[in-house]
Amino acid sequence: MRILFLDQFSDLGGAQQSLLDLLPAIRDEGWSAHVAAPGDGQLAARSVEFGATYQQLPLGKYRSGPKPWTDAVRFVWQTPTLARQIKKLAQDTQADLIYVNGPRLLPAAARATTASTPLLFHCHNHLHQRTAAIVAGRALRRVNATVVACCRFAAVPIADYVSKERLHIVENGVAEAPERAGSGNMRIGMVGRISPEKGQIEFLQVARQIVRAFPLYRFVIAGDVLFEDARADSYHRRVRREAEGLPVELLGWRDDVYDVMQQLDILVVPSIQEPGMPRVVLEAQACGVPIIAFATGGIPEALTHGETGFLINPPTANELAAKLLALLMRSPEQLAVVGQAGRRAWRQRFTLETFQRQLLERIRAAAGQPSNDAHRRGND
Repeated sequence: MRILFLDQFSDLGGAQQSLLDLLPAIRDEGWSAHVAAPGDGQLAARSVEFGATYQQLPLGKYRSGPKPWTDAVRFVWQTPTLARQIKKLAQDTQADLIYVNGPRLLPAAARATTASTPLLFHCHNHLHQRTAAIVAGRALRRVNATVVACCRFAAVPIADYVSKERLHIVENGVAEAPERAGSGNMRIGMVGRISPEKGQIEFLQVARQIVRAFPLYRFVIAGDVLFEDARADSYHRRVRREAEGLPVELLGWRDDVYDVMQQLDILVVPSIQEPGMPRVVLEAQACGVPIIAFATGGIPEALTHGETGFLINPPTANELAAKLLALLMRSPEQLAVVGQAGRRAWRQRFTLETFQRQLLERIRAAAGQPSNDAHRRGND
């Protein structure tokens, strides 16, 4: 099978990392992968490492989050040109399936799709903007697309546009990791893209309260600004200012997430407006790191409060600090128990092999090919 993968970014966010996680399985199936995205970020080189070809797409830069009317006008104006480019790519690669890894490319991909080339949309984020959900939904309905969502929360805005038979939940998966070694000194960290919705400021507010009770504790923020987001650049400067005077280490972007996790005793996920199911939750579970997180987005689908993690609702810094202080002062042993339960949950639900297997089955079905079980029976 020949698959044309389309992504709206070439920086490595969670959606792009999921695509990279899939490419080795595509290669092992003997299928060919062709990746196209704007720019020449890390997705370009990493795709080629996994045996795919890569080509840049002529997609202009758009602001993350709410879009001004100027972006909407440019988007409408660029769509026909982008559709022609995608159609030519599909013809040149003789694609059997177009796999769209982000909603921004859906309208153009739908226009480029022919009756003989099915479309699969991998939905990683809940489309909060009603206009974006309508545009994406109409594109999906137009071509009777297959939709794979990373969690139920992400699927909600577009569920009305897709038949139940073509809407599937495939939870993210992450690779196996060594169980955490711990730091020797209590280290509390957060890992993720620097952006207001991810809650770095809230994390620092929590750190300030924790340090009053536990002066020797240390804190870590790993991550950087992605997707050329000017709003996040300004926020990043504020984070650095707020961190001054606190025992906080700003690590910047780290490719070796598991190395960071190995040195954490607690992972905090203070996402104020989480759009999907963040990979960092699964990565912490794979390492056995106890997690305390805001109950936003798809996070409650991955964590069971008090068993495999702790969920904070309402999602405020004061609520999070109060829960964390209570755990540290009254029942620190519960943290280790929850960390181990999270590791078992990862092994049962969130392994990389489970993710790859389920997604390959959805790709086969979308392309009209027999399931892997049927294929094996045919070769017996």
